[in-house]
Amino acid sequence: MSDGNARSLAQIHLLSDLNEQELERLEQACSWKTYDAQEQIIDRQSETRDVFFVVSGAARVVIYSLSGREITLDDVNAGGHFGDLAAIDGAPRSASVMALKDTTIASLSQERFLQLLSENFDVTLRLMKSLARIVRTSTDRIMDLSTLAANNRVQADLLRLARNNMVGENRAELVPIPVHGDIASRVSTTRETVARVLSDLSRQGVVERLKDRLVIDDVDHLEDMVEEVRGE
Repeated sequence: MSDGNARSLAQIHLLSDLNEQELERLEQACSWKTYDAQEQIIDRQSETRDVFFVVSGAARVVIYSLSGREITLDDVNAGGHFGDLAAIDGAPRSASVMALKDTTIASLSQERFLQLLSENFDVTLRLMKSLARIVRTSTDRIMDLSTLAANNRVQADLLRLARNNMVGENRAELVPIPVHGDIASRVSTTRETVARVLSDLSRQGVVERLKDRLVIDDVDHLEDMVEEVRGE
């Protein structure tokens, strides 16, 4: 591991309302570290309370079942953050986090993070909105896991990805092509099920696999399929 070279928090979404001087003070207060791909950043149940900003690269938030199955909760890309729950309530970490590729992280102590929140309402409001999105996403996932068959959960996950990567009114492009194992981990199914669903959607003309991307040509139809089984 080596320290990251670009020690700037300017691209961190949570901190985008801070002025240049405030950012510089935070940058000086942070510890900086670059993690190798697949290296663990934090461990579930650890007693650390720091908040982590993803300066470059990407990190994956995961938990493991008793049988050892990895369940993906979220991917945090450059500009994102994680670790705020433990900093806020002082409880142990609720998940493990690992680097997906070479990833530079700036970590801020719990004390300095809480001071930041107390002094900057805009940052606090952004954090509240971020936590609200997590709650809404978690609620949707709980409902899907409780009510949908595995193939429908795969369709719902593809719809979520499509909505975040629209390139037209009814078209989305996923770059790079989603890894079957990653989708399976998010929706608690197998790679074989994911492959079968993608094959079926391809035959129906809903998705198209190109060399470097997965194109969803008919997002509306995919949405209709998901809403039909959800009963919406």
